[in-house]
Amino acid sequence: MPNYYIWTMGCQMNVADSDQLGAQLEALGYAQAWSPEAADIVVVNSCVVRQHAEDRVANKLSALNASRKARPDQTIALMGCMVGPKTQDLRRRFPHVDVFMRPQDFEPLLEAARAKPAAEGCLPSLLELPVTGPTAFVNVIHGCDNFCTFCIVPYRRGRERSRPLAEVVAEVESLVTRGVREVTLLGQKVDSYGQDLDAGVDLAGLLTAVNGVDGLDRIRFLTSYPLGVTDQLIDRIARLDKVCEHINIPVQSGDDDQLTLMHRGYTLAQFQDRMRVIKHRLPGGSLATDVIVGFCGETEQQFQRTLDLMEAVRFDVVHVAMYSERPGTIAARTMADGVPAEVKLERLHRVEDVQARIAAELNRPLLGQHLEVLAEHQKDGRWEGRTRTNKVVHFTAPSLALEGELATVRITSTSPWSLQGDLVSAG
Repeated sequence: MPNYYIWTMGCQMNVADSDQLGAQLEALGYAQAWSPEAADIVVVNSCVVRQHAEDRVANKLSALNASRKARPDQTIALMGCMVGPKTQDLRRRFPHVDVFMRPQDFEPLLEAARAKPAAEGCLPSLLELPVTGPTAFVNVIHGCDNFCTFCIVPYRRGRERSRPLAEVVAEVESLVTRGVREVTLLGQKVDSYGQDLDAGVDLAGLLTAVNGVDGLDRIRFLTSYPLGVTDQLIDRIARLDKVCEHINIPVQSGDDDQLTLMHRGYTLAQFQDRMRVIKHRLPGGSLATDVIVGFCGETEQQFQRTLDLMEAVRFDVVHVAMYSERPGTIAARTMADGVPAEVKLERLHRVEDVQARIAAELNRPLLGQHLEVLAEHQKDGRWEGRTRTNKVVHFTAPSLALEGELATVRITSTSPWSLQGDLVSAG
């Protein structure tokens, strides 16, 4: 039986894409291999949002070139956001790669896979995705229309395209029949869901529909755009029992001039207003955000405003990255990347230090509390899962059959990044 191996870099949407491709290959008679050396088809699912991610992809492809010499019949494919509409430069850079696929465009590889010996079967629908645990990602809208000046995503994933509501609900129902208890609805700007459809649906309506799926325990969604988190959406989250009280809303900067340069489309005051409404209507909920340090021309004063915002809002999680110029973006074409690398790194560490203190302060009052945790998997002899507010919990339990169970865990210690506890009850 022929084998395949998929190496995935980047966001949750890439993870979902890899799962879909794996399902297509398995329907053709392929089995999943656990190393690239053992595979007849090797796929690298790429990310180029940051230079570090692109470098890791390039290193992986270089390593495959070396191992390919022992397997000259092996098919190597590159997919994801590294692949644009023109591939000449990629073909020159990686001549050993056989197939190039843009995001969600699996057909070039499937055509090659059908030509392999012993490959047979028929293509499955999205409802036949493999399930490897109690949680799953579901893409609900592809692409992005925002064209932030630093971002390459719209050029690689295209404009916004929503999946029909009935199709999404059917996929969730199928996942539940195969053991999934929590789904995360994905979009580069998930709040735009439905705006390109004629059915008059939106994210609030989609959450309501998915909330009605029997056997499903939890619903998450990401990533949100600040102005897309409307009062109506917040109220719907508060009312729907399966929707978790956690919202990921990237701010990117706490300075209005930087937000304008980034073409983010909102002011700091508008962002802070959304934070106040969320905290008022979702008491006990949690907030995550993304921050870019060292964007074009960022001054020390502008950076300090980002730290001030963190202190004011007190996010549970802050994902921070140093700005790296992405060829083809508006910023790369029209702005100078003038902040020295050492300054960017110093600012990144300052954000990490501030957030570590804030997260520790937010988690400390959870000590001794009993929290609901969805048991996802075992790691180093302990169970790992997340609370409804997306806090990672490691806990001890006598039972070895907890996967997919909603467990009550007593928190015995806290840290900025996770909680530790003991099982109280499950099921």
